[in-house]
Amino acid sequence: MTKHVNIILEGMVQGVFFRESTLDKARELSIAGFILNQPDGSVFIEAEGDESSVATFVDWCKQGPPQANVQKCTTTDAEIKGFSEFEIHSV
Repeated sequence: MTKHVNIILEGMVQGVFFRESTLDKARELSIAGFILNQPDGSVFIEAEGDESSVATFVDWCKQGPPQANVQKCTTTDAEIKGFSEFEIHSV
């Protein structure tokens, strides 16, 4: 079953290759959606995929790449949007 989650990550999550690393992980797990740096220093992600892949993806996001320091991860379920791939968005 397909699942869609919105993820907000706070901490040292910008300037540490978080978006690029997340893109690689999303492609590895067949996750579609996007990642976006927020003006407040957080990162916002919309992710869709099968339930187990989304759960694995969220667990990875809680750690992020080696340079990151995720202090808070907030996830909320949302409606399926039918993304076809995972992308990095700019503000």
